Amino acid sequence: MKKDIHPENYRLVVFKDMSNGYTFITRSTAPSKETIKMDDGKEYPLVKLEISNTSHPFYTGKMKLVDTAGRVDKFMSRYKDHIEKKKNQDSK
Repeated sequence: MKKDIHPENYRLVVFKDMSNGYTFITRSTAPSKETIKMDDGKEYPLVKLEISNTSHPFYTGKMKLVDTAGRVDKFMSRYKDHIEKKKNQDSK
């Protein structure tokens, strides 16, 4: 194994699945600007996840993946003017 390639600044971090509120604590070097106070009274860095094993279709057995962030709607609202302009050019 190569020496001096692994980080040494591991700390306890809370990961939170934003689709269902599931949280778990593990050691990580993941950067975080937010913190959360857990049941043990201590405050930990918080890393928000879009999906975890408690909400992923492979682990839950559900075939449908729910888009919690509304990515399609965000895309359509962001590029609405561009899409309409393209349609108008194509119809000419």
